[in-house]
Formats: sequence, C-alpha cells, structure tokens
Amino acid sequence: MELKNNHTIAELGLLLAVAVILGYVETVIPVSIGIPGVKLGLANCAVLFVMVRYGAKEAALVSILRTVIIAALFTNLSMLLYSLAGAICSIVVMTIVCKGPFSLYGVSIAGGVAHNIAQLFVAFAVLGASHAGVWWVTNYLPILLVCGLSAGCINALIAGNVLKKVPSRKVTV
Repeated sequence: MELKNNHTIAELGLLLAVAVILGYVETVIPVSIGIPGVKLGLANCAVLFVMVRYGAKEAALVSILRTVIIAALFTNLSMLLYSLAGAICSIVVMTIVCKGPFSLYGVSIAGGVAHNIAQLFVAFAVLGASHAGVWWVTNYLPILLVCGLSAGCINALIAGNVLKKVPSRKVTV
C-alpha cells in the first residue's frame, strides 16, 4: 500500500476512528431484531467509503484495525475470532466484486453476506460437526443471508450518501 502524503494518513486515521465509534455505538446500543448476533455493522460504512475513495488495500487496513480495536476495547477474544473472520472474508469478496460491473450496493451486499457466512463457518468450527453445528449451518444460514443483504443495502445507502456529500480532495505536495 502506498500512502502518498500526510493528508491521506490523517484521513484514513479519521475514518478508522469513525469506524471504531460506530462499532462502539453498536455494542452499547444494540439494535436487536430478535436474532442472536445480528447487527447492522455500521462500521462497514466507513470501510465502504475507504474502498471507494482509496482502494481495497486501504479498506482492508481500516477494516482489520477497527475489528481488532473494537474487540480489544469492547468485546472479548471469542468475538475477535468471529469478527476478524468476517472482516477478512468480507474484504476479499468486496475487492473481487469491486472489479466487476457492480454498484456500491452490490459490493456492500456481497460484503455483508460474506461476513455472515464466514462467521457461521467459525461457529461451525467451534461447535464441530455435532448435531448442533449442523443445525446452525442449515437453519441459521438463510436468516443470515437475508440479514447480510439487508445490512449491505443500508450500509451502501449511508456510504453512498456520504460519498456524494464529501468532496474529493486533491492535495499536491
């Protein structure tokens, strides 16, 4: 990753801080829809913004750092395992989808669904191939797919509106 100047580093730091704050807000004020572990993932709005504005490498950096920071400050090691798996899988999928003819919505939805699938596979690995593990994969997957799609749409809407409002800055050094 090539960070061209101090302005870029400062903006990425600010966006990382925004992602951490949004993650904190979700841990303190959970938006519960009655499904365990499901949340909007508002911190991903900042990651989407970085992906569009700077690129996939910078988005991966912000995503992984915010995941580690949020887990270290507000959750536990177990949550770090789930969140990190989801974040890495999400970034990989969004990077691939970004290269295709997809809109911000398509990229965000793909990332949301990939995040949920990765977390489900971590749960399956933790539970093992027991009856409970099979139940989670077969019965929880459709719910998580719908939730990932919904959260992806909401995050794309928010990130898209922010991208429209925040002008691109050309800084010469």
